[in-house]
Amino acid sequence: MQVKGRKYQALIVPFCILLILSLDQYLKAMVHLKLEVGDSIPVINNILHITYVTNTGAAFGLFKSSTLVFILIAIVAILFTSTLILRSLKKGEFSLRPVFNIGLILIVSGAIGNLIDRLRFGYVIDFIDVRIWPVFNIADASITTGTFLLILSFVLSQKERSASIVAIF
Repeated sequence: MQVKGRKYQALIVPFCILLILSLDQYLKAMVHLKLEVGDSIPVINNILHITYVTNTGAAFGLFKSSTLVFILIAIVAILFTSTLILRSLKKGEFSLRPVFNIGLILIVSGAIGNLIDRLRFGYVIDFIDVRIWPVFNIADASITTGTFLLILSFVLSQKERSASIVAIF
């Protein structure tokens, strides 16, 4: 890839990370300022509510009161994911695997967002309540979507490999 394309991608990646992180932190700050823990405001009655919940555990409230462990896990995940992103940018391969790399951007953004909460408050602020699922936040949605995209990219790359092996024979 040309140097110009690499520079463009090197600007877009942190912009996307900061955009997702800013949205996450802004919405959490609004919930924290405007609501009391346990308050719930219906957006679409019985379908979507803004419900202020604090979470000291992992997804779905698992492993409560393990804040230090989750801080360490988040730091490792952020460092590992960032290394993969930087390596891809440096090699000029970022645009060759867009599904994989968008997944990495989403995961690192979400991990940073929830890490900020754990460091500031000792818990994560959750607020998106769809009533049939545990309450979550933008960072959680980013991590989940990013993980799904990583899995999808692996499935797609396996199909490509299988197709190329079949083409050889």
